[in-house]
Amino acid sequence: MKLAFAGTPDFAARALQAIIEAGHEVRLVLTQPDRPAGRGMKLQPSAVKAVAQQHGVPLLQPAGLRLDGRHAADAQAAHAALQAAAPEVTVVAAYGLLLPAWVLALPPRGCLNIHASLLPRWRGAAPIQRAIEAGDRETGITIMQMDAGLDTGAMLLTRAQPISADETAATLHDRLAKLGARTIVDALERLPRGELTPVHQNDSAATYARKIDKREAPIDWLQSASLLERRVRAFDPFPGATIDDRGTVLKLWRARALDGVQGHPGEVLSTLPAALIVACGDGALELLQLQRPGGRRLPTAQCFAAGAPQVGSTLGAAPG
Repeated sequence: MKLAFAGTPDFAARALQAIIEAGHEVRLVLTQPDRPAGRGMKLQPSAVKAVAQQHGVPLLQPAGLRLDGRHAADAQAAHAALQAAAPEVTVVAAYGLLLPAWVLALPPRGCLNIHASLLPRWRGAAPIQRAIEAGDRETGITIMQMDAGLDTGAMLLTRAQPISADETAATLHDRLAKLGARTIVDALERLPRGELTPVHQNDSAATYARKIDKREAPIDWLQSASLLERRVRAFDPFPGATIDDRGTVLKLWRARALDGVQGHPGEVLSTLPAALIVACGDGALELLQLQRPGGRRLPTAQCFAAGAPQVGSTLGAAPG
């Protein structure tokens, strides 16, 4: 099938690679402009750009797609390129730009989105993290026929995936990226044969996965231990949950919720060489893996060369 592809991060790159390997003719790739990253803040290409260049696929990196917006010149160039490419369908995965009506209407078979949840649950930017944070036991991939709304289009194909008790956003991302790649290839095979039946979403059951914000990183000890344990996993690798130990901000990468343990929120109930346990609004949290500034992730017992917090002391919430 002749198609265009729009996506940016690794999640999308795996889908693009699978589509190319399946023999589809990718005539044009859209991805976000290069962004500064790393300690040197040098411009880095997106994962999708790397795949497109590897396979010699024509590539555009418009800063915007609104023909009447401040990036109108980029949008007009993208419009001309898409018209020239004449794709039968456009596949979209974690692109990062809203698609205006002209993009949605251009291909005869419309635009198919690879969404990392079982819609209508977790529409929006961070479905993987919010599913873990909420304690969901299942998520998956939805191939959706895009419309003008935010993840509101008809569902064409779904594939479920369990969420394990120790799942992090990183591990679930990787599993869903592989599943998304397989599922979109399946959908593209079925689409010309008319084997995909659109199913309208139940809007009354929709939930919204708002974008992850660095300001959410500080641990709030007033919350329940079970919620905090899930947030630690949901925020791995970004932005990482943080705590304040006597003025030093530490990242908390692994924790265990303990029921039936009570104390003043933030109070250290047990410390090294035994377990480092901190009271929460409900229950307590055992801190298992931490990272000091400029350091690496370490088991808690190896993280306090100058001495661990004392029993009865209080750990603060790191500044956001």
